[in-house]
Amino acid sequence: MEQGYRHCMIKSFKHNGHLHRTWQQNWLIPDELLAAEHRAESMIVLINRQTPIQEAGGKIWISRVPAVSFFIPGQWFNVVALLEEGGVRYYCNVASPPYLQNDVLTYIDYDLDVILTADGSRFVVDQDEYEMHKAAYHYPKMVEEKVQGGLDALQGRMDTGQAPFDNALVLRYYEEWSRFNEEVTE
Repeated sequence: MEQGYRHCMIKSFKHNGHLHRTWQQNWLIPDELLAAEHRAESMIVLINRQTPIQEAGGKIWISRVPAVSFFIPGQWFNVVALLEEGGVRYYCNVASPPYLQNDVLTYIDYDLDVILTADGSRFVVDQDEYEMHKAAYHYPKMVEEKVQGGLDALQGRMDTGQAPFDNALVLRYYEEWSRFNEEVTE
């Protein structure tokens, strides 16, 4: 591929090491196409559209809306910008920092999620799931502190509009990738 978009798989795990979910078809945006503020943080930015998603139990379903996902090395969260008809909705996972090796990106999902809707409403969800897994998997104190720190850092970025919470950039990435994709398939 001339522009360097490359296929990448995303795999999330639970704290006990069991596979949680796999996004099978994503495209990694090459560094030279990243915005300066994303490059400055060494962000890993992936795009998908109608990707097959496989659950731990084997069930496969297809994503309904295009997404641009942001992973920041060292940060205990990741951000998925969902391009919906009503605007961009951000679905954010409190999770271990990403690990990218070859064409597979992995992280541990710690259940807590923050949803930022197109109208600016914010919801922290799955607190009960986090508490249940914290007890079941015996999270060490360090993990609990990292999870809380990730949640705080994520909400701080939302409060200040810090990257990657920029609808115009999300849409630009998706449109550039779509144009490239059309050229390749013509």
